[in-house]
Amino acid sequence: MTDPPPTRPAGDRIDARLDRLLSVVGAYGTVMTAFSGGVDSTLVAAAARRALGRAAAPAALGDSASLPRRELAAARELAAALDLDLIEVTPGEQHDPGYVANAGDRCYFCKSHLYGVMQDTARVRGIATIANGTNLDDLGDHRPGLAAAGEARVVSPLVEAELTKSDVRALARLLGLPNADKPAAACLSSRLPYGTPVTRERLEQVEAAEEALQDLGLTGFRVRHHETVARLEVPDDQWPAVLDPDRRAALVAAVKGAGFTYIALDLEGFRSGSGNVLLTMDPGLTKR
Repeated sequence: MTDPPPTRPAGDRIDARLDRLLSVVGAYGTVMTAFSGGVDSTLVAAAARRALGRAAAPAALGDSASLPRRELAAARELAAALDLDLIEVTPGEQHDPGYVANAGDRCYFCKSHLYGVMQDTARVRGIATIANGTNLDDLGDHRPGLAAAGEARVVSPLVEAELTKSDVRALARLLGLPNADKPAAACLSSRLPYGTPVTRERLEQVEAAEEALQDLGLTGFRVRHHETVARLEVPDDQWPAVLDPDRRAALVAAVKGAGFTYIALDLEGFRSGSGNVLLTMDPGLTKR
């Protein structure tokens, strides 16, 4: 194992939050981070890399049909830029009936499979601890994956260091992480209403539609799958572009080209976790 790099290279300004995080991850000795390419897991992986060294702090990226190919490529590029020891694993949640059923506990099955394959990989690599990117703000949300983390004894260094989402972004900027301001990017399965089975065909429809809209210049949106209907959640500031006659024609063609028959524009715009409203209307969808 190579010697770990210094915990505070010249030029870093002192920040007590960074000190807390480096102290937390440094105490693990060895740690494998569940890496998605989002800012939370990137900060954890970068801090572990800094505190422990590359060999003692690998990052594991779970690849499945619910991960957009564009996000996969971006995560690989980011890991290379940060000199992370990236390990790609295949969780296999797509074959679990509990996951496919897409009830309110879908994320529990997803994370259970991810952490399970990470545990196997960590044992082979001699890594003692598995970490995720959960921050303090996540604890009050509907996140069945936290139950899976608890069962697998996965640690949450951002929580241990008492860091909120705003803290995470501030530290990511301090460390010069390229994705410091990247919007949250949930998996493709989150685009399907609870109760609609997760199938590769549906995921591919959503991905194709979102890829096309990104190519048209839209950002921070979601394409929600309602069988023949694609419900578009678009940030308010991008509505003029969507409603422009020429742009609208291209948008309609792109979404229909992905296999949808109708396209609906959600008047409430984009909001993270909008599908959770179904859990309040039908408590039977929540199993955990």
